[in-house]
Amino acid sequence: QVQLVESGGGLVQVGGSLRLSCAASGDTFRYYVMGWFRQAPGKQREFVSRINGSGGSTDYADSVKGRFTISRDNAKNTVYLQMNSLKPEDTAVYYCAAGLGGQSASYYDYWGQGTQVTVSS
Repeated sequence: QVQLVESGGGLVQVGGSLRLSCAASGDTFRYYVMGWFRQAPGKQREFVSRINGSGGSTDYADSVKGRFTISRDNAKNTVYLQMNSLKPEDTAVYYCAAGLGGQSASYYDYWGQGTQVTVSS
């Protein structure tokens, strides 16, 4: 079992930046692919980004490519999502997930409770 806790969400203006953090419990953090997903009201949960265990491989949804950066610090059991040039369509609850990898939510076994990101226009 892995406990995940997201933080760093909030209200930001268009063009602003936020950095989300996801703190994980357990001693196997470095083995997990970590993913970020988001869900806006009335929409399905969508893939945002992922990073492999060592941090050497990353992947992004086209909608955030060039604006968001995922990273991890295995010594701190933490994964980050740096979000720049935020747009109103980025407004959503952002979820951290741990699993075996992939861009589908089905590959992830553990999920955080989510953190709200609101981008005002």
